[in-house]
Amino acid sequence: MTGMYSLLEGCATSEGTKKFAEGAIQKGIPFSHFRNFDGLYLSSIGLGTYLGQPTAEDDRAVEDAVYESIRSGAVNVVDTAINYRAMRSERCIGKALLRLTKDEIISRDRIFVSSKNGYITNDGEFPTIDVIDYIHRMYICTGIIGTNDISSGYNVMNPSYIERCIDKSLANMHLGTIDLMYIHNAFESWHEDVDRDEFMEMLAKVFEVYEKYRSNNKIRYYGMATWTCFRVQPNDKEYLSLEEVVKLAHKVGGSEHGFRFVQLPYNLAYSEALLLKSQSVGSSKNLNILEAAKLLNVKLFASAPLLQGRLLRAKIPDYMGISDQVAKLVQIIRSSPSIIAPLLGYKTPEHIQHNVKIANIPPLTESEFMNAVTKLLKGE
Repeated sequence: MTGMYSLLEGCATSEGTKKFAEGAIQKGIPFSHFRNFDGLYLSSIGLGTYLGQPTAEDDRAVEDAVYESIRSGAVNVVDTAINYRAMRSERCIGKALLRLTKDEIISRDRIFVSSKNGYITNDGEFPTIDVIDYIHRMYICTGIIGTNDISSGYNVMNPSYIERCIDKSLANMHLGTIDLMYIHNAFESWHEDVDRDEFMEMLAKVFEVYEKYRSNNKIRYYGMATWTCFRVQPNDKEYLSLEEVVKLAHKVGGSEHGFRFVQLPYNLAYSEALLLKSQSVGSSKNLNILEAAKLLNVKLFASAPLLQGRLLRAKIPDYMGISDQVAKLVQIIRSSPSIIAPLLGYKTPEHIQHNVKIANIPPLTESEFMNAVTKLLKGE
């Protein structure tokens, strides 16, 4: 502790996350709710913090959602980004984690926290300074980046900017180490401005930053948070090969590189992760991203599992005895191969209780999953 600033040292560990899972089991949550990856026990429902306004009311709602979700035993995966609510979501996570540790509900090693950087953002503590003015004052006037470092999609991959974003995220969340850091919608934001080869050179420099921060124990893993690049055909200008990205990480970081995760939209409307055969790994062709990720030892987190609530009105057949709409949407995603968890954004006590109920339902077995997919595709 330095002055009034409290710092939570460490990161998610095998021992810590196993203790979290054991505590959840004591509350009635099945052990199958947790996914084991690289020795970590991670909940198959994660909390996303994208939604909300940069207001004190939503600050309290996000902080309480993090606190209560972790306390329930249903969630030990929390996802954010530096630009979510102009840094306010990160700060709410930090406050919640400090409360949880102070109240002796959890220790730092039981929780897996991911964030993202790349997009330009302002600082919600200075609401009168808009994002363009903030970037100009903080980064362009100081010579950290030039105007040509900002893509037409308002994304920056300049290593100096990425470093400062990581440092700021660590400070915002009172963390000594962030478990997972993503580069945020990078190819989607840059493909109109640079060709693929130049983008891969830029990505290599970002990976170099991430590997440096890994060596200093400031981040543990890194990955790509994406929107379209792993959900389109190979002839699409927004397409990326996951195998090529993993090869790049190997070139930068060696065989022990930290590129182990991808985030992408996956829900019953955006079903490409399961149905689109667009990836290749070695001699294996026509793979979906779930299959490719398994071969490359990469795990996936599913963003927008409810499509910002729009799927709550969709007509979905009941399956496996499940009639609850949210459970129907979440269960198929959390049971998919290579998926650690769908990331659900919610802020009300009712939503938290709802997700605890879903956590009490065991994920589908492989055969149950295939049967459910068949039923859903037929629309029975």
